[in-house]
Amino acid sequence: MVGTINNLGQFFGIPIGGFVADRYGRSFSIALGGILGAVLGVIRSFSPSYGWFLVFEFLDNMTSSTLYSTCFVIGIELVGPKRRVLACSVITVFYAVGEVLLAMAAKAFPDWRILLRITYLPSLILLAYFWILPESVRWLLSQGKEERAKNILRRAAHVNKRELPEGMLDKLVLANRDKLEQSAESRFPIREAFKNFKWRIANCSFCWIVHVLVYYGLSLNVVLLDGDKYNNFAYVALVEIPGFFMPLLIMDRIGRRYSLCGLMLASGLCCVGTIFAGGDQPLLQLVLFLVGKLTITASFQVLYFFASEIYPTNLRNSLLSFCSMMGRFGSMLAPQTPLLAKYYASAPAMLFAGAAIVSGLLTLFFPETTNVVLPTTVQEADAIGIKKKPSQGKELDLVGAASQTQ
Repeated sequence: MVGTINNLGQFFGIPIGGFVADRYGRSFSIALGGILGAVLGVIRSFSPSYGWFLVFEFLDNMTSSTLYSTCFVIGIELVGPKRRVLACSVITVFYAVGEVLLAMAAKAFPDWRILLRITYLPSLILLAYFWILPESVRWLLSQGKEERAKNILRRAAHVNKRELPEGMLDKLVLANRDKLEQSAESRFPIREAFKNFKWRIANCSFCWIVHVLVYYGLSLNVVLLDGDKYNNFAYVALVEIPGFFMPLLIMDRIGRRYSLCGLMLASGLCCVGTIFAGGDQPLLQLVLFLVGKLTITASFQVLYFFASEIYPTNLRNSLLSFCSMMGRFGSMLAPQTPLLAKYYASAPAMLFAGAAIVSGLLTLFFPETTNVVLPTTVQEADAIGIKKKPSQGKELDLVGAASQTQ
């Protein structure tokens, strides 16, 4: 029940958080969601009954469910095309680090009230993000907040000891202003988005459902491993760390589409392998289990890049959140998959394998986005994959150039 309420909170909170991030800014959304989640988490530790625990479980996840995706988006938008993979790999690896720390904290403090206070109180530091976290320059430009965007670029260039002539800043602002003025988008660009690339959104949503289903489905089957449950949870989290960095080695070499397809197929085949390994070969089954978790983690990382790069700046967080919201159907289904084993022992693995292989093949219909400048408008996002002249699409490279370290 707690898991169901958790996902219901995310289902309603993710689209709201995406709207807030696109309407009021990425840094504002992160700070607000983090503070509300921290306060509600601490309050939940004082729940007088199970019913009140569920209420605050729902509210906590409704307010803070977009923190991960918004951090990912701002990480992509603050750097240039060649630094996206590295920047976001460094950011997201701390998701796995947090899981390991959670396992160790739960082992040291088994009382759930104390555990909630230990894990949520540090999140109050996110209050400082209202002032210290720079806003996404691309978001500021898409909203016409030119002076704030220029000030952040100046600061980035100064910190990284880069030369950034004022003439280049003026050129960037003028180019962006012309782009926005010439755009034929309506006052409701979300309608244009669903009209122009509805199949892209549908494919991305299905892909998200499959990733969440397989990712959490494998995590829930950690009981297959022998030993201490806290240590096992930590091991499964640790195997995610190389999974977060794997895209760094392959995405720019073979492209987003082939990386996503290959990793999903690999995870599906590992699930098939666990069926044939059976209980007679526990070591092989364990290895296949961990490799399957590693590859679906890497694939999930690639999917975040894809979903961030194929949508325009003014709708990026909203559409990313929409796909993530659809993924909640997968997380709601994942806890039920162990029940399938009562009817057929290999049913969960067959479900994971079939879904991963089918969705992996469908990813080949996505446009390739490797080294493509992030689209600003719906028209630019719709044109991804169409060949352009070498001079086109480079005016926003300055955003990344100012933020690159020496």
